[in-house]
Formats: sequence, structure tokens, C-alpha cells
Amino acid sequence: MQRERTGKTVTISTAGGEHCKAFIPDPLPPDPPLNVDTALQEQIEAASFALGRLDSISTLLPDSSMFLYMYVRKEAVLSSQIEGTQASLSDLLRHESKAAPGGLVDDINEVSNYVSAMSHGLERLRSGFPLSLRLMREIHEILLRDVRGGEKQPGEFRRSQNWIGGSRPGNAIYVPPPPENITECMGQLERFLHNDPVRTPLLIKAALSHVQFESIHPFLDGNGRLGRLLITLLLCVEGALRDPTLYLSLYLKSNRKEYYELLQNVRAKGEWEEWMTFFLRGIEDTSTQAVQTARQLVDLFDADRRKIEDMAGRSAGSVVRIHYLLQQSPIVTIPQVAERASVSFPTAGSALRKLEKLGIVAQLPKIGRARQFYYAQYLKILSEGTEPIPK
Repeated sequence: MQRERTGKTVTISTAGGEHCKAFIPDPLPPDPPLNVDTALQEQIEAASFALGRLDSISTLLPDSSMFLYMYVRKEAVLSSQIEGTQASLSDLLRHESKAAPGGLVDDINEVSNYVSAMSHGLERLRSGFPLSLRLMREIHEILLRDVRGGEKQPGEFRRSQNWIGGSRPGNAIYVPPPPENITECMGQLERFLHNDPVRTPLLIKAALSHVQFESIHPFLDGNGRLGRLLITLLLCVEGALRDPTLYLSLYLKSNRKEYYELLQNVRAKGEWEEWMTFFLRGIEDTSTQAVQTARQLVDLFDADRRKIEDMAGRSAGSVVRIHYLLQQSPIVTIPQVAERASVSFPTAGSALRKLEKLGIVAQLPKIGRARQFYYAQYLKILSEGTEPIPK
């Protein structure tokens, strides 16, 4: 099916007196409608099946809340890296254990805000609050709180023109709608999310609304992070996921050139079907990887517990308890272990040394006076793909 661009262009005048074209996307759903042929329908079914397996992940894990706690942090790191931060997962965890590397404090704070924004969004939705423009603004305010971009109207739709790529609108790769069109465009998107003017299958809705949000680019900063976060929130509020276990940032980070090209091709050529295929493949691949990661962690925890139980001596019980603690907090100090496991300082130190001898934990380079121990293989599994993007 031959389509043309999926919106209109308008000429705008910039502060420097330059004229250029800005894009205003048409309301959703697409017109003419999506061509859901056999191949695309099969991809929808494959993605739905993988998402269902992911939602049952709690049956694989002895404590799914631990997996969720760490997975949210991994997503926060990845989503922020796409925007240019250099903080790694271990940087964030060291920050949360009160020992952040000084040179990355700004980056780490951005990642930490993402975790807070995700938690706020989920709490609001679980309390019955709708996925709405008001909630998007609340989440955005948390994302930009006390970090770079904090002066760019946190929690407010932009009142000035932004652009993507280039040094100004005149040489940009893409120029979103003028600020006076933002309220109307976002209002149309909100109605689409609530099945107005037509009920839309969930995965199709998630795919279409993500492109629409990125095309509107309603905020001066933080649009990418919020746009990716909205995918997961939508899947949760509509019941496809009980917990926020699906995150596309690793997939988008690994395929970011194709991702940006497909977004632009939807706007310029109406290539919705190509975008849908890419998005659904991401849902399927990401869901499958998350299930595999959960299985890896279960196998790791079981194998390490057997190592500990085979260890001779009366202290095996306290070491098992501290091994469980490390599953919740994979980077710890001796005082933290003593407090959280309710053991003495010498017992905590002795247990960590035994775990180190077994190859389960290792020591991080010292920051200040405290020695930090980390659950080495656990952190390695979770950190896969979270290397910062080279500048």
C-alpha cells in the first residue's frame, strides 16, 4: 500500500530569523489503516506469546521482586545511555550503596531519577489514576528533577521550538510541531490511548503511540526516556504485564540507527508496517531475553547455594543468609551486611571472605575507606549490554 507522509509541514520562523519546516503528525490511528497481512499477524502473535511467557516470570523465580528491582535499574541505565549518559549499572548500584564515583554524579542522578519516575508512574496507575497527560507531566518532572535539563520546564509542555539533530532548526534532521500545536497533538494522543476514536489492539496501540509521542516531542528535554517508559506503563495499565518486566532500551540501543530511520520513514513515507515489524520483533526478542536472564539467575543462585552448603563448618548458615542478602543488594560493605543480616561485624566480614574464597563475591576498587564486595557473576549477567555508548 502506497502512503505519503503521515502529517503536514508548516513553515516556522526561528528566533534567529531563519525559516524552516516543522512537522505536525496526523491523529492516530493511521489513515489508510494498517495493512495487517499474514506476516505481520504472525509477528503480533509471536510477540504476544513471548510477552505472556515474560509475565509468568514469577513462576521461575523464588523472589520475583528481586529480579524486578534489578531489572528496573538496568532499564534506567540503558534508557539514559541512549540519551548520552555514561553511568553503568555498577555505578548506579554503588551510588545507591552510598559510594558513587565523583565524576559521574550527574549521570548517576539522571539514572536514579528514571527509577523514581518509573516507580511513581506505576504507583499512580495501580491506585486507579489513568495514563494521561497529567501523569506524563508528573513523570517528566521527576525525570528532570535537579539534573541537566532541569531548567527546561520540568513537568510542562514546551513553550519554545525544539529539534532533533543539527545545531538549529534550519539544519536539523527533524523539527517537531510548533509549541502552539502541542496541546492539541497530545490531546489527540491521549484520546487514542483510551481507544478514541477506535479500540486498538494493545501491541499495535503501543507501537503507534510511541512513534506519535516521539514525533510530537512535547518536552524540551527527556522525551526519549519518557517515550520508552510509556511503552511499559501502557502494557501494565492494560493488563498485559502484572509488573514492569518489559523494557525495550537494550533493543533500541543495539539497533538505534535502524530505530531512528524507521521513525523518520513513518513521518516522511507512512511506513507504519515496517515500524510495526521492528517494534514487534523488539517485544519478542526482549521478552525472550528477560526470561533467559531469569533462568540464568535461578541457576546461578542454586549453584552458589550448593557451594555454600557444601562448605564445612558451623558458619554455613550465616553465609547462606548473606548470600540471599547479596541477591537483593549485589554491592555491599561489611557494615551494611552486619546491619541487614543482623549479624556481628566479625561474622559479616568472615562470611564475605568465605564467599570471596568460593569465587562468589569479589572486591571493588576502594572509594574512600570502605571496602565494597559485589556478587560478581550476578552483576555480570545483569550488566550485559549496559556498556556506555562511546562518545
